[in-house]
Amino acid sequence: MTGRILLAILFLVSGCLHFILPETYRKIVPPTLPARLGLVYISGAAEILGGLGLLVPSTRRAAAWGLIALLIAVFPANIYMAIAHLRFPGVMGQSWAQWTRLPLQLPLIYWAWLYTKS
Repeated sequence: MTGRILLAILFLVSGCLHFILPETYRKIVPPTLPARLGLVYISGAAEILGGLGLLVPSTRRAAAWGLIALLIAVFPANIYMAIAHLRFPGVMGQSWAQWTRLPLQLPLIYWAWLYTKS
């Protein structure tokens, strides 16, 4: 239960940051995609809904599958950030941190997958 709550908090905080710092997230959306700011808001809303959904027993499984799909869908943004070595303040501006973030998607996907079961 603690793991599920922590995962929910992670997505709730991350989703809220999409609305608080949208320009930061817009930078990592590959420029080949249309409506980059709109995609930031959509992904932020999806993270918030997924995080909330993990907390509700009747929506937990669907929310977990939705978060898995979201993590896969946003992976190109993480790749773009690392390849383009986008400048950010702090640790996320470091190339090593941007590359390290890529394989960390797998444990997040696994963590969400744990809650797809009845």
